[in-house]
Amino acid sequence: MPRPLPPEPAPDRAQGPVGTVAPPPPEWDDDAADGGGLADAPAWQRLLWYLAAALSCAVLVTSASGWTAAHLLGASLGRVDAFAGLQERPVDDGALNFLVVGVDRRDGVPPGTLEALHAGGASCDCTDTIMLVHVPEDRSGAQVVSIPRDSYVPIPAHRDRRSGAEVPAGHGKINAAYTLGGPPLTVQTVEQATGVRIDHYLEIDFLGFVETVDALGGVTVSTDRPLRDAKSGLDLPAGTHLLDGAEALSYVRARQVDPTADFGRMERQQHLLRGLLDRMLAQDVLLDPARMGEVAGTLLGAVTADGGLRPQDLVDLARQMGHLTGDDATFVTVPVADDSYQAPGWGSTVLWDRAAAEELFAAVREDRPLPVPSGTAPAAGTGTGTAPAGGTSTSADAAAAPGPAATVGRDGAPLTVRPEEVHLRVLNGTGVAGLGARADAQLRGVGFATSGRAADAPVTGVPVTVVQYDPRWDESVRTLGAALPRARLEPVPGLGATFRVVVGEDWDDGPRPVAVPG
Repeated sequence: MPRPLPPEPAPDRAQGPVGTVAPPPPEWDDDAADGGGLADAPAWQRLLWYLAAALSCAVLVTSASGWTAAHLLGASLGRVDAFAGLQERPVDDGALNFLVVGVDRRDGVPPGTLEALHAGGASCDCTDTIMLVHVPEDRSGAQVVSIPRDSYVPIPAHRDRRSGAEVPAGHGKINAAYTLGGPPLTVQTVEQATGVRIDHYLEIDFLGFVETVDALGGVTVSTDRPLRDAKSGLDLPAGTHLLDGAEALSYVRARQVDPTADFGRMERQQHLLRGLLDRMLAQDVLLDPARMGEVAGTLLGAVTADGGLRPQDLVDLARQMGHLTGDDATFVTVPVADDSYQAPGWGSTVLWDRAAAEELFAAVREDRPLPVPSGTAPAAGTGTGTAPAGGTSTSADAAAAPGPAATVGRDGAPLTVRPEEVHLRVLNGTGVAGLGARADAQLRGVGFATSGRAADAPVTGVPVTVVQYDPRWDESVRTLGAALPRARLEPVPGLGATFRVVVGEDWDDGPRPVAVPG
């Protein structure tokens, strides 16, 4: 039986010495990044993790021959025992769950390279980025859940890998689990915090990320305002840009470009990962064994996996999911109630919104579409998966536009189909990161049965929102047309019962409420 999230410490009561894991040594302090020291460098690792997720997603959609893929994977992957000694684990639900982490470790990287990448300073030997990549049992897509690195969570009892001392269970930052007990304690901590069973573990290093972006010829990102961060080296004017590996690293590690700090950075990482997936799918990377060998060799050379992840497992998964595209990946972040909780001995930490986080992880455990929370960092007003890169949105953005409910269609006749009976999928046709997820949440907020998996449209720069529908569902499209009075209605014979809403650059206040008379 799935377990709910463990209890959290009462915010108004300090934890005693038995209830608090001893903090790691000073050199680990990732908060020092705000002062220009070591933790500034770990920020790049987050992006790395997204690239590791791209590894999972890319392998999932590749259609190269089984022998070639298995050979590439087997020859390139490093190995680690990530499940040693784990007991009382969550149940196996039939889905596949990858824990993807980026570790701040720069052993062997020349100082000149670190300086060029704005990644100097001492490493903390901790996980700077943590993502849970969920592949449903029916292999219908991939769901990526970003876990804030400073999340204040229970850390199980363990043997400290530095001193060998036995440490009782307590609370601490989730990224310290790696420092204290390596991959096994990291897996155990995430499983305990989420109730989700981890099937496989992946690590990636930052230099491999940079080289992989370069191997793909760069990655395209868009921002609605200038982004500048002297610490990370980021300097982007508003607009659309093709970034090389070093620039992409700056893009994902920047935390001084807006008040959202780590949360804004996670948004940019998700946006960039979508760009990487689109790049792989738009080129011949996944269809050309030689091209795939070049990219996969670069990427996988930077990856360490658990010993139980066999190359053939990934090949089989690729065959099962060969029909998917980048649109079938969903990205969310764990909902947050307090992004600056002062924990004794740990400094500023992040407390999850327990109810919303439980809803999210329950959906993962039960293999359901992920809910789209209305916000993750309340103090900064950013939404999970909803804020454009470089921009902000408030929780009100997910609400319906004010005004009375429409009860008639564009033809003036009364509506006959309730919005909850109209099924639709949202595609972002603007290139603005997160707008699709926001539109999905807004449409769901007025009652429409959205998929909960907003994706990017094949093209960007769509000026006017488009509703694609099967003419056989002519009454249903009247309801959707009334909610989106400015949208262009485009009949697509044979599309089926699920409509497509391609969000255009005219999307502003969201849909109108609608109701069936009587």
